[in-house]
Amino acid sequence: MEPIILHIETATEICSVALSRGKQLIALKEESKGLSHAEKLIPFIEELVKSNQLQISDINAVAVSIGPGSYTGLRIGASTAKGLCYALDIPVITISTLKSIAIGAQQDRFEIEKPYLLAPMIDARRMEVYTTLYSSDMELMNEIHAEIIDEESFKEILEQNIVIFCGNGMSKSKELLSRYPNAMFSESPLSAQNMILMAYQKFENEDFDDLPYFEPFYLKDYLPGKSTVKGLR
Repeated sequence: MEPIILHIETATEICSVALSRGKQLIALKEESKGLSHAEKLIPFIEELVKSNQLQISDINAVAVSIGPGSYTGLRIGASTAKGLCYALDIPVITISTLKSIAIGAQQDRFEIEKPYLLAPMIDARRMEVYTTLYSSDMELMNEIHAEIIDEESFKEILEQNIVIFCGNGMSKSKELLSRYPNAMFSESPLSAQNMILMAYQKFENEDFDDLPYFEPFYLKDYLPGKSTVKGLR
């Protein structure tokens, strides 16, 4: 029998919850009007379970977006996931928020013939974003890091690569980056449904996280690593 997985996405201003069976979405509930996670998350979960004639005990695992992102949002998502997993004695699966954004952007139908990169961005503060690069086949190309967007950001890499920028940090970066012909932009919003395939694969591989000890990835301490992408500074 295909596993039923609950997916929780609270890393940004969007509160999003999805239910899946195997690789298929069963139902989705989300709210994008500000940081309402504390009041919305549990009712969303209860509504999805009840409206689909399920019991909370039917859930086989909980997948949670692990960050980086909003400190408060990540704490709420992680604590809710832990509480459910403890109560139901089921595993927890953690999903990179940036990778989830990149997967959502891939669903936009860009007409691109040659290889491209994806640069998911999460709004940090002022002109700073949390970002990284993925190849078109979702290989992580450099370390997740905080970057202040200015006229020089991504300059060298955009001279040699098509880059699709996405996420809620993209909009404040678009004016500076749109001057490059190789820059493309996805408006696809962050959503718990982007987690489904990744979570299913992890469930099948029993790639679960340590329930008592896992913590959100806040990106408090960042040590820059060497990029695998030519031209990335």
